[in-house]
Amino acid sequence: MKNSIKVVSIVGPTASGKTKLSVELAKHFNGEIVSADSMQIYTGMQIATAKPTKEEMDGIPHYMMDFLPPDKTYSVASYVKDASKCIADIHSRGKLPFIVGGTGLYVDSLLNNVSFSDDKRDEEYCSELRKIAEEQGIDRLLEMLAKFDPDSAERLHGGRNIKRIIRAIEFYKTTGKTITEQIQESHNIPSPYSPIKIGLNCRDRQVLYDRINKRVDIMLEEGLLEEAERVINSDLSYTSIKAIGYKELIPYFKENKNLNDCVEKLKMETRRYAKRQITWFKRDTEINWIYIDEYNSFEEIYSYAKAVIERG
Repeated sequence: MKNSIKVVSIVGPTASGKTKLSVELAKHFNGEIVSADSMQIYTGMQIATAKPTKEEMDGIPHYMMDFLPPDKTYSVASYVKDASKCIADIHSRGKLPFIVGGTGLYVDSLLNNVSFSDDKRDEEYCSELRKIAEEQGIDRLLEMLAKFDPDSAERLHGGRNIKRIIRAIEFYKTTGKTITEQIQESHNIPSPYSPIKIGLNCRDRQVLYDRINKRVDIMLEEGLLEEAERVINSDLSYTSIKAIGYKELIPYFKENKNLNDCVEKLKMETRRYAKRQITWFKRDTEINWIYIDEYNSFEEIYSYAKAVIERG
């Protein structure tokens, strides 16, 4: 059965130009944009999350952005449910949905129609697990996970993503089902989407890193320090406090550390995050990659991306 809803996904690392390209393509193809960024969902976190301004949106409606207070947690399951409603609405009005962002887990879960049988959370238990990680290390959590879900323990060992490891343990406690079983079951339901996938990257990694460094400098000019101070001094959820752009500046505000050192740390962490994003998206063989440093202008990049969608 042919999937019924045509969607375009535009992914890639931070600072690769997803916002500008997606807006121009949406204007041409009568589209609207659904954000796939786990930090842009939060209100008041504008500069650090590189949330597009009204000028950058250029009249194109954007969804799944700027709707949740920073003290609230938000799950992948909630994202899939809410973003799916946005896509259905856009499609029902005869417009083309664009899925745009750099949070790979959001994009993959949405496009593959991953179903989540239970979205219960046990925050108290999560806190206990985080304490175990702090006192005994991530390997202790992996040992706990391996006792009932060795497949997940092996899969998560390399990335050492503490949030995902804790979620796998907590999921089993709250549902009696392992994450591995959940993943297997989730793929039994066909996806309703026919995605055309475009990825932005740089062939020369240093070009991307230079773009990241420049973006951080621009963020500082636009008021990142003032935003960071306000956000850091407010109530943050466990999810939002991990936003790159705030935690790296905490030593400046709390410990009187040198600002330049904190900014260099911020640039380094952003570059590391971009590298993780690239690793994630490179696993998807359906992505049509555009290496922006191989083109002479944005117009050339836009023309190529437009042709990919027209062929799709």
